[in-house]
Amino acid sequence: MIEIGGLQKTTLIDYPGKVACTVFLIGCNFRCPFCYSSELVLPERIKLQPRIPEKEFFDFLEERKGLLEGVVICGGEPTIHKDLPKFIKKNKKIGYLIKLDTNGSNPEMLKQLTAEGLVDYVAMDIKAPKEKYDKATGVKVKIRDIEKSIDILKQGKIEYEFRTTVVPTIHLKEDVIEIAKWLSPAKKYFLQNFRPEKTINPEFKKIKPYSEDFLIEIQKEISPYFEVCEVRD
Repeated sequence: MIEIGGLQKTTLIDYPGKVACTVFLIGCNFRCPFCYSSELVLPERIKLQPRIPEKEFFDFLEERKGLLEGVVICGGEPTIHKDLPKFIKKNKKIGYLIKLDTNGSNPEMLKQLTAEGLVDYVAMDIKAPKEKYDKATGVKVKIRDIEKSIDILKQGKIEYEFRTTVVPTIHLKEDVIEIAKWLSPAKKYFLQNFRPEKTINPEFKKIKPYSEDFLIEIQKEISPYFEVCEVRD
């Protein structure tokens, strides 16, 4: 059974070009210190987070048929749930396109979802250059798994994007350039600014985000590596 910890009933920005809803699944295998979804990640916060019954969620999708085009599945980290394929099939049966937000740590699940045609768009977070991954995620990461997920998406069988939340104290300009070279060539890469709110590590609430001008400066430098490269609000 999938545990649903939140639902945004309408979004015009989370699924490019589609009117969608966003469903938040509980649980994550990373502990990124700058994450602002601690209620979906930290066990002590998860206990306090209200759940939305699956039936209630699917009743909502039935009611919104014709008004919504897609469902964005994010977390936490959706791919840690072994029942994710079954959950997506129920969404698909009602007639929705599926966008998956993932950290790319479970390439086997990603491969299954793409092979079975269960996802239509994948957004994968690239947390840092390889040598800084553990610092950015707060856990020991198998970089080979991240690379496998990158390769699966770059095969071009489905629409995808890569994205990085740029965080002072973790990322320097050179780090983002290194990520771009690692990913290149690829279709889409977005830079997102860090938001100092509700962070898993309270110290990160005190960190001032980079200026938009700084992110635009990086974006201009790395644009040649991608078909689309933008700074996202």
